[in-house]
Amino acid sequence: MVTAKVWVLKKHFEGFPKTSDFDLKKIELPNLKDGGKWKLLLESVFLSVDPYMRPYSQRDMKEGDIMIGTQVARIVESKNPAFTVGDFVVARSGWRTHFISDGKDLQLLPSSWPESLPRSLALGTVGMPGLTAYFGLLEVCKMKPGETVLVNGAAGAVGSVVGQLAKIGGCKVVGCAGSDDKVAYLKEIGFDEAFNYKTITSLDEALHKASPDGYDCFFDNVGGEFSSIAVNHMKKYGRIAVCGAISQYNNSVPQKGPYIQIPMIFKELRMEGFIVSRWNSRREEGLKALLKWVVEGKVKCHEQVTEGFENMPMAFIGMLKGENLGKAIVKA
Repeated sequence: MVTAKVWVLKKHFEGFPKTSDFDLKKIELPNLKDGGKWKLLLESVFLSVDPYMRPYSQRDMKEGDIMIGTQVARIVESKNPAFTVGDFVVARSGWRTHFISDGKDLQLLPSSWPESLPRSLALGTVGMPGLTAYFGLLEVCKMKPGETVLVNGAAGAVGSVVGQLAKIGGCKVVGCAGSDDKVAYLKEIGFDEAFNYKTITSLDEALHKASPDGYDCFFDNVGGEFSSIAVNHMKKYGRIAVCGAISQYNNSVPQKGPYIQIPMIFKELRMEGFIVSRWNSRREEGLKALLKWVVEGKVKCHEQVTEGFENMPMAFIGMLKGENLGKAIVKA
């Protein structure tokens, strides 16, 4: 009998999440049996904290449910011939130290995964955030060589990959982030222009200065006021991929306007919201490309690692406050 620790949503978030909104509990897991449904026992090694957890918890969870989330887990016991003890998988089993599975929703790490590469990257650059950047740029923005790409939240898990993939695709890239250290990091990984939105006097002026001719593609992770201003800097027939709205997730009262219809009409822009699961059938294609670029050094990765499963809420709240550079990870 294995005892698992789990974090549950004690109380739905009101405004910004607080540590008191979570509760740490223990759960006894049943033993695996021959012929039973549960064939695998797994131990979480790395767990992800992501912005989507904030709005999805409101939409999909009840108070008392185990927090949603993804982990890289190691197989501890197996009665399924498709999985061997010691294999590493990506699972969507929430904030748990241990769990049992029938194996259907587990994704083995690619066989070509190098020993030298941290397995935690399967939750970031070579995982869901990386795939979000990959398909958002290729399928929604449909970027072309020579174009100018704008990305906000650029030092985060998705934005940092967006910028690097756009450079690989032959584009000029402009990014914005919330600290001077993050701006320095963006320059380090190849962004052509980057600015700190917290220290500029005018976002309108900063966007114009970074690209006086405007932007062909805008990869939007932030929403809100930034997007309302950025839409005025788009070139004619520009494309906007709406990936996230982190500026609005913690609002108790919805933001109002300004409204974007006039620039949308006159510039004949295309704006499309998307969720990366739309391309699940092409997941292997995306992961193979991302892994190759990481191994070749064309895409650089940075992780903000918090030690200890007991610190999951703190890591989650810190990520929502923008304290992370690159992907926020918890090492169990």
